[in-house]
Amino acid sequence: MSRDQIQRSAEPHLVADVVMYESDRGGRKQPALPGWGCPAMISRDHPLIGWDILLLLRDRPIAPGESRRIGFYFLSGEVGAAAVRAAGTFYLWESGFIGEARVIAD
Repeated sequence: MSRDQIQRSAEPHLVADVVMYESDRGGRKQPALPGWGCPAMISRDHPLIGWDILLLLRDRPIAPGESRRIGFYFLSGEVGAAAVRAAGTFYLWESGFIGEARVIAD
């Protein structure tokens, strides 16, 4: 399944309330567009442990500083989703922590 197909039609492995950090707090400089993904880290501690995810933004980008409920698709499938679900809170990584999320449903 392509990123575009995942973005448009995949069911999320889990849903979380996301807070993207402001650019001046280390967040992205530009909005994350549909099709964008990053590692989901379960801790800020080293060594960093995470799983590759796609944010199911559908057709609506998310900007630095924005908060929103979003579905997540794990490229590793249920293995990564189960670990993140168990942690409850996870962090979005792109050359640094750029946001955080709290799992609300699976």
